[in-house]
Amino acid sequence: MTGEDAQGRSTILSDGPAPNHFMADYAPSFVQVLWATGESAAEGQEPAPAGHKFGFHSPKGSILRIVDFPPDDTYTRKDRLTDFLDTHGVRDENAPRHFWFHKTESLDYAICLSGEIHALLDEDETVMTAGDVLIQRATNQSWSNRSDAPCRMAFVLMALDEDGSV
Repeated sequence: MTGEDAQGRSTILSDGPAPNHFMADYAPSFVQVLWATGESAAEGQEPAPAGHKFGFHSPKGSILRIVDFPPDDTYTRKDRLTDFLDTHGVRDENAPRHFWFHKTESLDYAICLSGEIHALLDEDETVMTAGDVLIQRATNQSWSNRSDAPCRMAFVLMALDEDGSV
């Protein structure tokens, strides 16, 4: 993270692992929240401190999240993921194509950093590999890692207002 010193010159304030990181209890995924703005951000200089809880997005703001998706066949407790999606009110209950199917009221920039993953929609899908970007516009969707290696994704999630604007 950058900032300014006492003389107003730019400087590096922190350089290391994200303080807000955890192994998800709802999926075998490693999750890092690097930054947040809006109502979900913590007060102070560090808006995503260790232990701070976030939903899928931050009302009136954004979240920068990195997720390591393991291969689909490592999800042995899909009921925990279903409970997690239910808790956040985003799970698809209409015969979803995949166990991760959900819909959030956010505009998301999804960037594949490494590995490969299938971006699934109700009617289509595409394979993303390192460097690919998907603009997810508040539609029903899921992520499916059909490979035998983890996939690292970066997400910038921006909450939508009631009129659908950011």
